[in-house]
Amino acid sequence: MKSSYLKTIILAAIIIGGVMAFWFGLRAGLRTEYPLLTVASGSMIPTLNVGDLIVVQGVLNASELKAAVKPEGEIIVFRSPRIEGELIVHRAVAKEFHDGLWYFATQGDANFGEDIWFGSDTWNNMISERRLVGRVVGKAPWLGYVPLKIRTPEGIAVIVILVLLLLVAEYIPILSKRRTEQR
Repeated sequence: MKSSYLKTIILAAIIIGGVMAFWFGLRAGLRTEYPLLTVASGSMIPTLNVGDLIVVQGVLNASELKAAVKPEGEIIVFRSPRIEGELIVHRAVAKEFHDGLWYFATQGDANFGEDIWFGSDTWNNMISERRLVGRVVGKAPWLGYVPLKIRTPEGIAVIVILVLLLLVAEYIPILSKRRTEQR
């Protein structure tokens, strides 16, 4: 019985280690702290849909980003100047060099006009390269629904129920085996 617990612990450690190696490998390889993100709004429809999982690559030199109207401008991910901690995925539609920094005008493909930004790291309604997280280099449709749903109360309840079911399924056979051994 002790060896089965040891095997379970070793297997769990291998799985957790593999997931962490994958995540940190992605972060290092793509040069960004957010290599995988989920599209949470419809502002980029039809290019990106709600629930798409996007792959983000860090940008070493902001001058290399293409900024133009759809479809030539690159889709970028940046930190919102309005809401701390919020990331926005929009297309770079124009760029200007000002005071040693690149600034980008952005627009969602489903939106009717350019975004208007004000606050720190903005200039002339544009966001600074300091706010850039990276450029979108790939997408996987629908895979982003998993993290979107997990964040809801219903998603958390489903996870708790699944964990409880796994625990019950694991320990019920052990309990019934003990009862038969005692007889």
